[in-house]
Amino acid sequence: MALARTDQMQLDRFQEYLEEVAAKEIGYPVAFDFDYSALEPFLSFSLNNAGDPFMPMTYLLNSHEFEREVVSFYAQLARAPKDQWWGYVTNGSTESNLYGLFLGRELLPDGIAYFSQDSHYSVGKNLHFLNMRHIMIRSRPNGEMDYDDLRETLKIRRDAPPIIFANIGTTMKEARDDIGQIRDILDELAIENRYIHCDAALSGGYAAFLDPVPAWDFEDGADSIAISGHKFLGSPIPCGIVLARRGHVERIGRSVAYIGSVDTTISGSRNGFTPLVLWYAIRSLGIEGMKQRLASSLATAAYAEEQLNNVGIAAWRNPQALTVVFPVPPAEVREKWQLASAGGYSHLICMPHVSRQQVDELVNDIRQAGGTRQ
Repeated sequence: MALARTDQMQLDRFQEYLEEVAAKEIGYPVAFDFDYSALEPFLSFSLNNAGDPFMPMTYLLNSHEFEREVVSFYAQLARAPKDQWWGYVTNGSTESNLYGLFLGRELLPDGIAYFSQDSHYSVGKNLHFLNMRHIMIRSRPNGEMDYDDLRETLKIRRDAPPIIFANIGTTMKEARDDIGQIRDILDELAIENRYIHCDAALSGGYAAFLDPVPAWDFEDGADSIAISGHKFLGSPIPCGIVLARRGHVERIGRSVAYIGSVDTTISGSRNGFTPLVLWYAIRSLGIEGMKQRLASSLATAAYAEEQLNNVGIAAWRNPQALTVVFPVPPAEVREKWQLASAGGYSHLICMPHVSRQQVDELVNDIRQAGGTRQ
């Protein structure tokens, strides 16, 4: 497979472009500090992980063995009940969240989904796909769910079982909904039929290493959890992990003769390369490497918050967050640094690849451009 010279030049230009823009990407939660060149030989195979990763299938070019190790690792971090959990590697957290909502709907077909106004935009899309009744709950100024609003809303609709969509790291402010408080509200209202899904796309990659550990996992009351693979660890291909209580998943599984397996997933053919990527990252970093990765990122976030405030930019962040929020800077700064912006705020996310030098350059660019909109 050889390219014409002009086609190769097009690829070369694209690589140069990517190298240029990657050096200024600090506004989105994706890590770039990885090297998966050791996995290059596996690009010669059509790896397809169709079906349940815990069941045999007739198509043998799959990486189910590695996928099982990946989901087992995250199940342990999320304190999943021993031998009573299930999971798979998804195309990303939108699919993982879709899966969690799908399980909630199948278990509670008359239920109502509750999510906060700071939830990711894809939540509304997923609810539309599933044709689920839903109610948006107010958010607090820091992006966390307003528990008083949730309590009062649940009181009014106690006849319909709730399907709670909790955020463990919101899109703009990295706020974490406390599912311990949510569970207590449900107990207080004597609501027994309920389902709690946690969108831990960002924070799920390191929540277990925070001190104190937020209320986010199965022991805290989650029924399913979505975690992104390409955010904290870093991956050249978007991917995610979804975990759920096994009893819930067994309600939806069905046998598929064509692949000789049971399919409990959403997609048919699934990427068999991304489980290798996640497995490689987990094995090469280890728990201690991930803890060091987190500590470095938190230190950079603290530095960024301090430097912005030192020059009169009203920056802030939630406790133990990698996301630093500040008033929207001029357009040229947002475009150069690819800063996500909404509601009058922009943010930078101190993923492991973000350096203090980049922070200093951003602060200087904002000053040169005339500051932010207070």
